[in-house]
Amino acid sequence: MPNELRRGQVVNLVLATTAFAITFWAWNLIGPLAGSYTRQLGLSPPQTSLLVAIPVLVGSLGRIPVGVLTDKLGGRLMFAVVCFVTIVPVLGVGWSDSYGWLLLWGFLLGLGGTSFAVGIPFVNAWYRPERRGFATGVFGMGMGGTAVSAFLTPRLVEWLGRAQTHVLMAVLLAVMGVVMLLVSRDSPEWRPATAPALPRMREAVKIKATWQCAFLYAVCFGGFVAFSTYLPTLLQVVYGFTQTGAGLRDAGFSMAAVLARPVGGALSDRIGATRVLLVSFAGTAIMAVVLAFEPPAEIPAGLCFVLTALFLGLGTGGVFALVAKLVEPSRVGTVTGLVGAAGGLGGYFPPLVMGVVYSVAHAYTIGYLLLALTALGALLYTRKAFTSAAPTGDGPAPR
Repeated sequence: MPNELRRGQVVNLVLATTAFAITFWAWNLIGPLAGSYTRQLGLSPPQTSLLVAIPVLVGSLGRIPVGVLTDKLGGRLMFAVVCFVTIVPVLGVGWSDSYGWLLLWGFLLGLGGTSFAVGIPFVNAWYRPERRGFATGVFGMGMGGTAVSAFLTPRLVEWLGRAQTHVLMAVLLAVMGVVMLLVSRDSPEWRPATAPALPRMREAVKIKATWQCAFLYAVCFGGFVAFSTYLPTLLQVVYGFTQTGAGLRDAGFSMAAVLARPVGGALSDRIGATRVLLVSFAGTAIMAVVLAFEPPAEIPAGLCFVLTALFLGLGTGGVFALVAKLVEPSRVGTVTGLVGAAGGLGGYFPPLVMGVVYSVAHAYTIGYLLLALTALGALLYTRKAFTSAAPTGDGPAPR
């Protein structure tokens, strides 16, 4: 390994993970405050669900063009761009006083969620193939930005006020953008894509692994996003927690998934991503069935939520270890954008479904059972598609 590559790995991995965490904090500013918005504006459960889910939409679909641009411009520049652009909707949400304006700025707030499509190719280029599962797993710990948001955002609003909290977030984004420009750098082995964007996207779409990983990521990362954004609302409705109490427990859920992600990546390097994904989906399905019975708060319910987060986190690490093995490096950014978009969209619809389910049945049982069936379907597909491909189940997918 060239000395230049070895020297830059740790610094750039840490910077990328930090930028990912800060942009994800910004992306999740609405969810932890959903209870107060509901009370202040008199929102129905479906309206609250739409407000919570709307940032996920742009954060999902926006990953496609952002992934393409990262292949062309590099992660250093694109991280800075995402940080700077996200400042505008952060301030807009902070000063909004109506449901319509919150929806508009919340929609644009999704720009912060596109940073994922920047970080995966940026980090991949710094590491050899046999270490990319570990590297992308560590980078994925930036998902902890949602935990930071769940824990700190309600408290900062209590201490400083809503507008001032959003100004603080804007300052953090500005500082992070400047740091990425001045300190980070693209890997010496990275080469900008020279082919036009649309042909590259068409080529990525033709790769079977793109669709396979997109489906799997929609289940595990989508499940994480859906829970981390909607869990504060669910805990307040079902278990009667305060906004800060629900935020604290949501932070615990998010941190469990964050810590499990690098474990999933490292295990994928050792035993194969397929085995990791099978464990992830099986565990998620079992926990969803248990939660469908609405067990009592704290030990039964809290333990089930944490275990669900652990299983989903393992899966998110496993999927991108699979991407690193199945997709050539020059296409990773474009494929990551498509797979990341699928993961984000997987987190967009469940909160909407949960809101409708609760407004009709006054319980979340149907929503949990749908999650269990989806995880079971992903398990069966993973077993069929990958276990016969190679001894570890991670052989090249047909293209």
